Amino acid sequence: MLEPKEPIVESSVEKDDDLQYSAGNIQVLKGLEGVRKRPAMYIGSTSSGGLHHLVEEVVMNSIDEALQGYGDAIKVYLYEGDHVAIIDNGRGIPVDMHPTEGRPAVEVVMTMLHAGGKFDHESYKVSGGLHGVGVSVVNALAEWLEVEVYKDGKIHHQRYERGIPTCELKVTGETDLHGSKVMFKPDPEVFDTTEFSFDTIAARLRELAFLNRNIRIELYDQRSERPPSIFQYKGGLSEFVEFMNENKTALHQTIEIRKESDDTMVDIAFQYNDGYQENIYTYANTVRTSEGGFHLVGFKTALTRSINSYASKNNLNKNTKVQIAGDDTREGLSCVIHVIIPEPQFEGQTKEKLGNSEVRGVVESAVGERLAEFFEENPNTARQIVEKCIQAAISRDAARKARDLTRRKSALDSMTLPGKLADCTLTDPDYCEIYLVEGDSAGGTAKAGRDKTFQAILPLWGKPLNVEKARIDKVIGNDKLQPIIAALGIGLADELDLSRLRYGKVILMADADHDGLHIRTLLLTFLFRYMRPLVENGHVMIAQPPLFRVRRGRKEEYLKNDYELNEYLLQLSVDRVSLELNGGREVLVREDLAQHIRDVIEFDERVDYLSKMGLAREMIIRLLGDKTLYESYRLELQEQAAKRVKAEEEARRAIEDTLASEEHTASDDSEAVGGDGTPEEESIPDDDVAPDHNGHTGTNGIPHMPDDTFDHSTYDRLRGFYEKLKPIIEEPVVVKVGNKEMQVQGCKNLVDAVLDVGKEGITVSRYKGLAEMDAEELWKTTMDPESRTLLRVTLDDAVEADRIFTILMGDNVQARRHFIESNAMFVKNLSLH
Repeated sequence: MLEPKEPIVESSVEKDDDLQYSAGNIQVLKGLEGVRKRPAMYIGSTSSGGLHHLVEEVVMNSIDEALQGYGDAIKVYLYEGDHVAIIDNGRGIPVDMHPTEGRPAVEVVMTMLHAGGKFDHESYKVSGGLHGVGVSVVNALAEWLEVEVYKDGKIHHQRYERGIPTCELKVTGETDLHGSKVMFKPDPEVFDTTEFSFDTIAARLRELAFLNRNIRIELYDQRSERPPSIFQYKGGLSEFVEFMNENKTALHQTIEIRKESDDTMVDIAFQYNDGYQENIYTYANTVRTSEGGFHLVGFKTALTRSINSYASKNNLNKNTKVQIAGDDTREGLSCVIHVIIPEPQFEGQTKEKLGNSEVRGVVESAVGERLAEFFEENPNTARQIVEKCIQAAISRDAARKARDLTRRKSALDSMTLPGKLADCTLTDPDYCEIYLVEGDSAGGTAKAGRDKTFQAILPLWGKPLNVEKARIDKVIGNDKLQPIIAALGIGLADELDLSRLRYGKVILMADADHDGLHIRTLLLTFLFRYMRPLVENGHVMIAQPPLFRVRRGRKEEYLKNDYELNEYLLQLSVDRVSLELNGGREVLVREDLAQHIRDVIEFDERVDYLSKMGLAREMIIRLLGDKTLYESYRLELQEQAAKRVKAEEEARRAIEDTLASEEHTASDDSEAVGGDGTPEEESIPDDDVAPDHNGHTGTNGIPHMPDDTFDHSTYDRLRGFYEKLKPIIEEPVVVKVGNKEMQVQGCKNLVDAVLDVGKEGITVSRYKGLAEMDAEELWKTTMDPESRTLLRVTLDDAVEADRIFTILMGDNVQARRHFIESNAMFVKNLSLH
């Protein structure tokens, strides 16, 4: 070996004997210390995503038990104090002594990385977790964790704190159960937040239940009076696809593909709808592979080949000058792909992509065989699918020509950015941000108030295109969206390249009125449908301009909404006001008074909503005071709802029989059937069905509302308020301010009397729009990084996000109306001015 004549790298840094790098500098992290030192390596992050990943790791162990045929039920409990419990009825973690470690097997599993039963293919032939680090990582990152194993008629228990056992495994009782229970509290020293989101966990559990048709998963939120959520779907992936297409118009029945080859099982379901969005979700051994992998490649290849083959064989594309490409075959496609294999090769512990190349051939073969069979058996559906793909190809070609034309014009004009864009001087996206501002006037104010070093302003005019109802060629050609596409610089859909993003923050800033909220929703729809990586990577923000300015002497404060205004006035009032209840026997002051007023405001808002749905305030109070009467009311609602469902089914069957016998054309069908595929309301008999919201009553003389409006959860919460506030609701109370006192009765009068005290000596101004603020105010309240509040738009549940956008922005008016009615009670700070 040749020795170098000169040092390979010269250094001008002076050496310090005290800073020598030697064996003593090498740290050895034992046990689970490495996990606590670098948690993001194992769970992705220490934010909310990593927190919820802990729950998934434990649940996946229970799922793996079920995949082996042991156990069919999982229960998840969320408790006050930010701890969670997961219980299954599997075999139970082994509790006997480990042959080499000399400790109980359950302790080995809980405290050692890469220790588990998923390496030998005997205990677990297939599983989602193969690294053996799941539950031990949870243990390491938990402030405390307790495990109970129900096995051989005994209950075995052990507790750990930050991964270290605090006691020996011991028997604490006897049981007839079998399975395991893991309860833990995330460590606040590790995580940014330790509060579990019910919706986030529910979304993942629902997903797992779809993927495992024989498993029942129950989620209980012990922190609230929310009823439990039960997830069980005997239809498996077909039900998953139908859930995805729930508010869309499907073109055919769901196509199912199930095939076993050697140790690999392929389970696929898909269905086309009349929309333009592609929604494909892929899984391997129940683990979501968000970046796809070879199972997705195999499906796409077989789908494109099968459709092109059928089109050519039947001369369906003879009059078309464009070739059907892969993207065209997936327009309006809702699909779920799930493969179960012995040794899945995932990229990293968070498992975002499947790397098993042999899976591609198995999936490709299964899809090709099933589609050839389906197309031959269903020629009408096959032609409908091919025609949709041809239209998508024509649209794609038009979009390509529009893009080419735009590029040529940009090159000729030497101008690639929109004219109204006021750009920033910095070019590093990590330090730059762009405000998409509603209206030229507000845009001008924002330009005057911004820091042009790092803040760019793009004023928008008019309402952008609703992309939910448009193909990509219409999107590219829309004059309201073109400036946004050009300014961001990343392209659209399949041509999107996030590395070309010009601004690290894309901030939507609109008025807090109806038009502003509508424009914001249209922009979010566009970003979700055609620039989803922007959302997925956390680049999209929503500005929070204030709704009120409060002046008190020389001091000014800005408040975002009605809640903040009420709180501000309340804090000014409670030091000067006292409230006498029960004839003066009870007196409320300061914080007790403030909390009482908050409860009164919330109670009154909820009762107001119920009264707007058709139930008189007096009747609501009666029901809250008499639970027996409420149960009678609910029973009647259920009976009437059952009659309506029966009537709808009879009407639907009658229409289907008529259509079948008379062989109606598709246009005739659309006249008899509503846009969502159900009979129009005129076709449904009105006899013996639930009354509407306009004064119709049931047999008890009680006006009725939709069955889910005044459900048990809402009733229990309102009843809790009612019991606490009964003296205020039912009797006059005395409000004292210094030596003055006044007698008031009713929630609204009480709130007004207290808050009016806080209004003395102050001026409250309400902003109707961004343009009412001057440049300095807009900077100080909404654009200054030191004082502003931004809401980051995240994508925690892509399936649910797709469903909501379809409801809000799609063609199904009935679904949108139902959504609005069902969620109206939860709306806060809605401006009706």
